[in-house]
Amino acid sequence: MARKSNPIRQLLSPGKIFIPIGIGLAIVAYFLIRDFNAQKEALSMINWTWSSTLWFGVALLMVALRDVGYMIRIRILTDKQLNWRQAFDVIMLWEFASSVTPSIVGGSSIAIFIVNREKIPLGRSTAVVMITAFLDELFYVLMVPLLLIIVGWSELFPVALQKEFFGVTLGAREIFVAGYVFILILITLIWLGIFRYPKAAKRLLISVFSIRFLKRWRRGAIETGNDLIITSAELKEKPFSFWAKAFVATFLSWTARFWVVNFLILSFTLVDISLLDHFMIYARQLVMWVILLISPTPGGSGVAEVAFSGFLQQFISPVGLAISIGVIWRIISYYPYLLMGAIILPRWIQRVYLGRRLIKFKVPEQ
Repeated sequence: MARKSNPIRQLLSPGKIFIPIGIGLAIVAYFLIRDFNAQKEALSMINWTWSSTLWFGVALLMVALRDVGYMIRIRILTDKQLNWRQAFDVIMLWEFASSVTPSIVGGSSIAIFIVNREKIPLGRSTAVVMITAFLDELFYVLMVPLLLIIVGWSELFPVALQKEFFGVTLGAREIFVAGYVFILILITLIWLGIFRYPKAAKRLLISVFSIRFLKRWRRGAIETGNDLIITSAELKEKPFSFWAKAFVATFLSWTARFWVVNFLILSFTLVDISLLDHFMIYARQLVMWVILLISPTPGGSGVAEVAFSGFLQQFISPVGLAISIGVIWRIISYYPYLLMGAIILPRWIQRVYLGRRLIKFKVPEQ
């Protein structure tokens, strides 16, 4: 029974990898074919220099720093119960799960299972994943007003994007504002559940799993609630330095994540980009991130490449390069996680699941 509900089994299907790749390639191919002449002309104008190589190398370094920051953070939040190998596996599988599920769904539920399988109690695993979400959203909530002070509001929405929600049509600006408010509500709920009212969170869990068709997991919900209360008490006693380190690691990860685009544009563009332009590129990525959160495709496949062109093409010269740079951005910052997940997942299963089982039930040779 438990094995059928194992969330890792959901990731073992080859379709989990090929579907997002297929969606992304199909949409990209459409735009490349549609604008083939413009793309060809733009590529012919590129004069690749040592400076281009340097900035492209820095962009790759940002991709690595993003994951290093995540690894540092999860080791901090688990009090270093995870070694570097375990932290690497957890982050890669977490990113893999996020890459093969719709952005609005995310990979948090699978992340809880992954952390738990690394011998972290379920309640603590839940708290760790919730705190990572809290820190991520806190970074966003703090960074948006800071960048708005620098770049202003009027130039932030270059794309006439529209999306219908419950019969109401919203533009890019309205989607961004609604997403920002949602994130504020989310971090408030996480803070209340973990730091203020963990007992109430436990009661809510038990109530949910008292529903008839969920009763089989009620005992597990009670244990998770107990672990959550214990973890909450531990976290409340953590010194300021603990939270400062965790937030610095979060800042490192997300800043590196967004700077990938800045350095990629520096690698290819033929015009000088001012410091204010770099802040605007950063700010527009924050807007893009909220829009990608509502993407129905796995990992935002296809949507991300199109959004990249719409939001950032004014900083790219020749303009025809926008789609190509967007594809390169995804190649170095998204598709590698599909490959890494496919490689690491079987080995991880053998290490934390099959390996233990083989040791436990091993029959001595005669």
